[in-house]
Amino acid sequence: MKNQIKTTFLLALLTVLLVLIGGAIGGRNGATIFFFIALAINFVSYWFSDKIVLKLYRAQPLPIHDPIVESVRRLSQRGQLPMPRVYEIPTDAPNAFATGRNPSHAAVAVTSGIRRLLNQDELEGVLAHELAHIKNRDTLISCIAASIAGAIMLLANMSRWALIFGNRDSRGGGAHPAAIILMSIIAPLAAMIVQMAISRSREFFADETGASIAGTPRGLATALQKIDAFARRIPLTAEPSPATAHLFIINPFQGRNLLSLFSTHPPVEERIRRLLGRRV
Repeated sequence: MKNQIKTTFLLALLTVLLVLIGGAIGGRNGATIFFFIALAINFVSYWFSDKIVLKLYRAQPLPIHDPIVESVRRLSQRGQLPMPRVYEIPTDAPNAFATGRNPSHAAVAVTSGIRRLLNQDELEGVLAHELAHIKNRDTLISCIAASIAGAIMLLANMSRWALIFGNRDSRGGGAHPAAIILMSIIAPLAAMIVQMAISRSREFFADETGASIAGTPRGLATALQKIDAFARRIPLTAEPSPATAHLFIINPFQGRNLLSLFSTHPPVEERIRRLLGRRV
């Protein structure tokens, strides 16, 4: 419940940022047009994001009798979820993610490396975590957050172009140019920070739900330790874009982050502490 309240608050904060930067520009028509453009872009992304990301990582469907597919089927039944499609990504970097617009149109993908790294209990902990993302509809929440953040960034760009070409309200409407410049810099940065905070909050919630589906938190806890250790040393070879980092159970691009503030995932130590209810 705490994570859900936090997510709702952060989504509301993104909405406030959108309203503020729209007001800074001073024109309702332009703000409305770009807002709906952002929604249209993210609407397309929402409906086709699973196909896009699976293609980007060259994921291949696993046969129905594969041990991982059988584990997903068993865990899905335990979590009272429809059976998702199951894929494998050809890379040695151990990781996994879930995608899809809702539980009835979902997919779980694991890398080749994770199969070799984890034992059965750890692997089921990871699969349960990914099913938890599907059960909690985190892909929908991420889509909403991305839509609002995208609108903010588009409006910020529009405001800068408006200043360059002198496209301000002739009646003196809108904010001072210096205020618009400041808002166009701060608002996208704040939107990115809030979007990352939403992602981190959903990871905690998925850990909790995943442990419940798996029946124990220990497998997921030890899996997180192993995957994190390898992710720091082994890069993700199939690497389209760090923009997909929030999908994975462990950020595969974490070595590039300069500040933890911009991390899509909470610290692994904190995740394990919460799972096991003790210091680690």
